[in-house]
Parts: sequence; structure tokens; C-alpha cells
Amino acid sequence: MAIHVEGLLAIVIFYLLILAVGIWAAWKNKNSGISAGTDRSESIMVGGRDIGLFVGAFTMTATWVGGGYINGTAESVYLPGSGLAWAQAPFGYALSLVVGGLFFAKPMRSRGYVTMLDPFQQLYGKRMGGLLFIPALLGEMFWSAAILSALGATLSVIVDININVSVVISALIAIFYTLVGGLYSVAYTDVVQLFCIFLGLWISVPFALSNPAVSDISVTAVTAVFQSPWLGEIDPSDGWIWADNFCLLMLGGIPWQVYFQRVLSASSASYAQFLSFLAAFGCLVMAVPSVLIGAIGASTDWNQTSYGPIPPVEKDESDMILPIVLQHLCPSFVSFFGLGAVSAAVMSSADSSILSASSMFARNIYQLAFRQSASDREIVWVMRITIFVFGALATTMALLTGSVYGLWYLSSDLVYVIIFPQLLCVLFVKGTNTYGSVAGYVFGLLLRVGGGEPYLRLPPFIYYPGWQPREKQHRLTQELERYVEQRFPYKTVSMLASLLSNVAFSYLVKYLFESGTLSPKYDFLDAVISKHSKETMDKTTLVTHDNILLSELAAVKPRHGSSLAGTFINTDVLMDEDAVSPDANTQHL
Repeated sequence: MAIHVEGLLAIVIFYLLILAVGIWAAWKNKNSGISAGTDRSESIMVGGRDIGLFVGAFTMTATWVGGGYINGTAESVYLPGSGLAWAQAPFGYALSLVVGGLFFAKPMRSRGYVTMLDPFQQLYGKRMGGLLFIPALLGEMFWSAAILSALGATLSVIVDININVSVVISALIAIFYTLVGGLYSVAYTDVVQLFCIFLGLWISVPFALSNPAVSDISVTAVTAVFQSPWLGEIDPSDGWIWADNFCLLMLGGIPWQVYFQRVLSASSASYAQFLSFLAAFGCLVMAVPSVLIGAIGASTDWNQTSYGPIPPVEKDESDMILPIVLQHLCPSFVSFFGLGAVSAAVMSSADSSILSASSMFARNIYQLAFRQSASDREIVWVMRITIFVFGALATTMALLTGSVYGLWYLSSDLVYVIIFPQLLCVLFVKGTNTYGSVAGYVFGLLLRVGGGEPYLRLPPFIYYPGWQPREKQHRLTQELERYVEQRFPYKTVSMLASLLSNVAFSYLVKYLFESGTLSPKYDFLDAVISKHSKETMDKTTLVTHDNILLSELAAVKPRHGSSLAGTFINTDVLMDEDAVSPDANTQHL
């Protein structure tokens, strides 16, 4: 198959459009927030906290509507034995945004944080902030690599160009406009990219549905024609696995810097909540064409198409069902629109992840942990360098690592198991400290990694109840793979164990020190007894423009509530914090 010149031209035009929008956004907002006293580095990270409603809604939606989202949803609906019942991403991520908006957006935004790791360093110190940076960074990096790899494969299917070239060019464009404009460029390009996704996929759906090789999808939804019905079903024996994966998407989708970067860029806490709810609706709307394309793939007699008599599932190409439908069931000019949609989806996710990773490194690792005296100009240059470095690393992994999806699955599980319970504790539970945080980190890591990861061929050393040995034969290589299937909801159990161990160890250590059972000299993390340690003083570097009160930086003290709930639950953050928002009377609003 020769290179499609028209398709290549369409991709070039699309990439030039995205690049132009990114550069224009950087130029238009180059001085935003600076005149009001905001540092340039903070403006790059959170956009001067003045992102408008229209742009904010689009960029918040684009947080999760990426290449993995639209390709993965179509794949789940298409796969025999899976179907729509197992396409959990649309509802899971939509509920994730709703839960994030209801409980997490207001306390995070009203306290004026700059990154997701700020509250951890404020309460647990810079060492713990560095440990929590590891799973957060791995999640962002492997996600970027996975979607760049998917983009290369998609371009190779439709345009028939070299995968490596397409990945490198796509990554370079995303890195360049992110480096130039920071969050402003990412947010404004998200508007164009999300519009391209919606338009490109919806243009393709009617042509694919009207193809003679496609049966009525309302019939194939409940009746086996070419394969099992695409609506799918949940076997009662798989109920715990389904629930475990759904909780992973709904709750594990919250503690990501890409989400909180949008939350913290909003002009107020209530505004951040509203954007989260709008984005939840946007996620559901953007999933509809992907669901239809997956249903079309399951309703197609591939023997009547240019694809050939062997269905994609039998070639181990189920993950490419979306570009395959665009290529073989739509006219060429229509498939190019769809290709632009896929490219837009990938770039809208890759640029966000790269910016998020560099923001956390520049602020929470370089500035707060190593160079508290660093100038704003220095932080800006560190961000620019790390944007390029992290982008290059993600691109390299996309080109060289065959198991990049397995790496992302494991790292996203670690975000759910480790960071989510830590975020719950730091925002809502009184009295947790660094000792409990370390315990929760270790327990969560051991319990999750102990369950193994089949995608990485990582064997388990913890066999949870109901585990079963499985065999899988790859259709192309005929290789027989043996692995252990954990049918117990061990991911959610690991998360709960991490949460409980954080609280339990925090209160145990606190009691031992305050009762005199342990000598104050053993408080080597300065988390309970020491009130004026170097660690506590380092935390004051978080305080800029009176966003965080100095009283919040004091060491943990015994607090007694009038009820059991008041003893353990930090109810202050559940109140309407707009009344006391540190930004309420500033020029940013």
C-alpha cells in the first residue's frame, strides 16, 4: 500500500493548525498574571488562575478524552466477550470528575496550591513529597508513551507512513508549543483538538454505518451474527473484577496532576467545581461515537471489505478497531477526518501529561526540596528543560518499549492504591503524619505489586482468594502464555489497606510520642514532637502571596473533637470555603 498523499497532506495541515494555535496562545497570554504579582513559573503551571469558562470546560474535558479513551472505548465495545458492559471508561471517568468536583476541587483550589503535591509537602515534608512524586511521574510518563505509541500505529494503518517518524513529529510539535506557552498553549489547543475529535468521529460514523458490509447494529447488539452481541454482559462470577476496575477508574482518576492543574487554574473554588461537572458531561458525549464505531466493528462481515476475511480480533488487532473501521469502511477523504480526530485526541493528552510532570518536578522536587532560594527565572528554565526531557523520554518509550501499556496499567494502579488514600488523609483526616504516610505507601505498594501484572509478565507473590491459573495462546505467534488471574478485588483492597494503615500508624506513633513511651529523640522525621525543625521551616517556602497560612504549617498537635467524627474527620474542608478563599480578594478574580 502506497502512502496516501491526501491523508499526509491532511495531517500536515492539522499539525500546522495546532502549532499555530499553541504559539498564538503563548503570545496572547505571555504577560497574563505577571502584572498582578504572580511569578512567571506559576503562570506557566496554572495559567494565572484566569482560564475562562469556554476554554476551561474544553481543557478539563480533554483531561481524559484522549487517544486511549476513544480507542479503548471502541476496543471494549468491539471485543467478543466484553462489549459495552465492560466499556467502563466513559462512566468511570465521568463519575471521577463528579466526585473530584464535589469533594476535592474546592479544598485544593481554595487553599491556593500550585500542584497536586503541595498539600503532601506541607503536611508530610519534602521527603514524603519526593516519594509520592515517583508514582505520579510514572503515571504521567507511561500514559504519554502509551498514547504516542497508539498514534504511530493509527497513522501507519490509515496513511501508511513510518511509525517512528509519525511518533517523533507528533511529540515534537506537542513539546514545542507546551514549552513555549505552558498551560495557556495546552488549554487553547485543547479547544481545537476536542472540536476535531468530535467532528472527525461523527463525520465518519454515518459512512461506516451505511457500508454494505455492516449489519444493523440494533440487531447485533442482542443477537450473535458475526460474533457475540456487542452489548455484552457481566457474568456474576466476574462481578468483583468489574467492580474493582470501575472503582479504579472512578476514584483512581482523581489524584492526577493533569486534573488538578485545571482545578488550580480556575479563578475560584466554585468555578473549579463547575468546570469538573461540565467536563463529566463532556466525557459522556465524546464517548458516543467511539461506542458506535466499536459496535460497527462487531457488526461487520470483514470478508466483504478490503481488510480481508480474517476479523481484527483474530489478528490480535482489536486495539486498532477504530482506525481499521475508518480505513476500510469509510471513503478515503472521510477516514482522513477521523485520523485528524485520533491525532487530536493523542496530542491533547500527551501535552497535558508532559506539562504536569514538569510542573511537579520544577516546583516540588527542584524548588521546594533542593533549591528553596531559586529565582523565578531559574524555575522557568527548569520547567522548559524538563518539558523537553520528559517529552523525549515518553517518545523513546513509545518507540522502544513493547510493554508500554502494561507499564501504564501498573503505574495507574499505583496512583489509585498509593496517592488516592494519601490525598484523602491529607485533606480530610485529622492527625495523620509522615510515619503513617510512609506506612500507607509501603503497604499499598506491596499489596498491589504482590498481585502481579500479566501485561508485564510480572508473577505474583501474593495469591489472593479465588486466583486461577490461565493460559493464553497468541494467534499470530502461537506462543502459549501462562499467567495467574486474580479474581479478588485486590486493587481496591490494597487502596483501603493503604488508607487504614496511614491512619492507624499515624495515631499509634502520635500516642507513643505524646504519652512518653518513645523518647522525643526518636522522632527522626520531625513529624510529631519537633515544632521548629528544619523540615517544618522548609515548608514555609510553600507560602507565597498569603495563599497558605503559616498556622497551617505547624506540627501535628493533639486535637479533641466533641464527637468521634469530629476527632478523625477534617470537616473544615467540607464547608463552603469560597468565603475564606485566599484568592477571594485578590486581583486574579
